[in-house]
Amino acid sequence: MTTATVNPDTLWIRRYQHADPGAAQLVCLPHAGGSASFFVPLSRALAGRCEVLAVQYPGRHERLGEPLLDSVEKLADALFPVLRRQLREPVALFGHSLGATLAFELARRLEESGTVPAALFVSARPAPSRQRTGSVHLGTDAELIARMRSLGGTDEEILEDGDLLRLALPIVRNDYKAAETYRYRAGRPLSCPVHALIGREDAVLGEDDARAWGDHTTGPFALHAFDGGHFYLVDHEEDVVDTIAGQLPPV
Repeated sequence: MTTATVNPDTLWIRRYQHADPGAAQLVCLPHAGGSASFFVPLSRALAGRCEVLAVQYPGRHERLGEPLLDSVEKLADALFPVLRRQLREPVALFGHSLGATLAFELARRLEESGTVPAALFVSARPAPSRQRTGSVHLGTDAELIARMRSLGGTDEEILEDGDLLRLALPIVRNDYKAAETYRYRAGRPLSCPVHALIGREDAVLGEDDARAWGDHTTGPFALHAFDGGHFYLVDHEEDVVDTIAGQLPPV
């Protein structure tokens, strides 16, 4: 009996809305512990203006049985070939927190291969040259849960359910390891426009560290600040959508 081969593209990419032919593509990369479904509201709000490709990292939801990837480099190396098969220009990238660093590394690979993104949107994350070592991934389960609760973005139902936590904590810990062990490799700056999005009350990101994203491109740079903390975009979806849509080529 033969075993069906699984197309890796369908493992990595989720499309929640149809888009008009020729519409720009927006690759969306989730935060630590996040999944593609985090971008369902964004995908719906941008329907008709771009095609959202929400990335599903290994080890969660329908990819639960797959090994986790514990570094940004491993994620980028595994995902990039998939994107090369899926993408058509114009294409932009949006990453939140851990996803912002991954989006940066993917943008580098795209430009090295001859594709300049229409825009790179980096949300709630210090510039690569400003990222520091961290130890959240080495903490106890209780410390990790406290961190998740303080940042928001995790349903209280998950935080209060022991069975759900047992599933979620290894994923969150793995992703924090990827975020905290990332080391920036100096190289040629990007040439695409870079837009940094932050919450004004984000306790883990200072404005100076967000502005430093401008050092990583020779193209235009803009900082967009919203009320709220690390997950400001949940409460300011309309403003975030307008920010993104305003930088994408028209359909």
